[in-house]
Amino acid sequence: MGRRKNQSHPAAGDGQGSDQPPQQATKIRFTDDDGGGQEDGTATGSSNLDEVMCDPDESTTVADMTVDASASASASACEANDSFPDDGDDHQTSADYYFDSYSHFGIHEEMLKDIVRTKTYQNVIYQNKFLFKNKVVLDVGAGTGILSLFCAKAGAQHVYAIECSQMAETAKEIVESNGFSNVITVLKGKVEEIDLPVAKVDIIISEWMGYFLLFENMLNTVLYARDKWLVNDGVVLPDKASLYLTAIEDAEYKEDKIEFWNNVYGFDMSCIKKQAMMEPLVDTVDQNQLVTQCQLLKTMDISKMAPGDASFTAPFKLVAERDDYIHALVAYFDVTFTKCHKLTGFSTGGLDHGLRIGSKQSCTWKMC
Repeated sequence: MGRRKNQSHPAAGDGQGSDQPPQQATKIRFTDDDGGGQEDGTATGSSNLDEVMCDPDESTTVADMTVDASASASASACEANDSFPDDGDDHQTSADYYFDSYSHFGIHEEMLKDIVRTKTYQNVIYQNKFLFKNKVVLDVGAGTGILSLFCAKAGAQHVYAIECSQMAETAKEIVESNGFSNVITVLKGKVEEIDLPVAKVDIIISEWMGYFLLFENMLNTVLYARDKWLVNDGVVLPDKASLYLTAIEDAEYKEDKIEFWNNVYGFDMSCIKKQAMMEPLVDTVDQNQLVTQCQLLKTMDISKMAPGDASFTAPFKLVAERDDYIHALVAYFDVTFTKCHKLTGFSTGGLDHGLRIGSKQSCTWKMC
């Protein structure tokens, strides 16, 4: 698995509200731009949401959410991993450092120790060997090669593991150490530039999901591989993904992360508050903090969708379930493997969608 995943942190407490509720927000627009608020009161950016008082008899928010996934992670992944020359050039972008991090073992250790996610993939493969027996498999973003190893052990005829970072060299050693050199071929490079030794594959498997499902993800790369190499009746794993949104109360967290800047060792640093509010966070959330119903934003069929479908605007309506403040919006996602004997998948949300195989779940992109 070649993507950095959501890291769980302790959930904040219930917190407290202010004495007087502020004016209720009427519109919130989310884009990938860093612009400020609009004249019509629309907030732009990832998390420009101040404290909102919620009336259970009314809708909390009616808005559009815009997700732009056109700049996929793979677009600069390989350039980034080869972008640390010895001539002293230090003009690196954040993407350069981000992708180079996948050459370090700590990232892969963190992902492999995510038992819910890793065991889901293992169970999908081991418990559905009929899908893999004597089939040619393509592993997109292979990382250490763990998914390729699962597939080989399940009886795949051959597995082609594409990894863009320097971890590809380590993956080759791992494959050799486990006696699968004759079954698994590790290829280093961009999927868009790789010359695959075969014309078609039967299965494409990938752990492509990013934060917020589509942030810094490899979906477009998976779709490229699908359109180029997958046989007509081929299988993409996972093949379904859904993105959800809800709102929570968390005054204590807001006090700790935002109001903290009002007085820092006796100095006023409140000018940082705006930037702090715009920065999305990855954290866990207690289900008792949910103020609104959960809203489905988007469901994607990876086996059929067009690359452009990953960028979308989705209207949403959050309905309050109790009288409380809203301090943050929380997004989470599910992925499912519908080609299995039994519907299998996992969720980064704490709600039971009938897909979980573990109890520790993470909500992603908590926005204060």
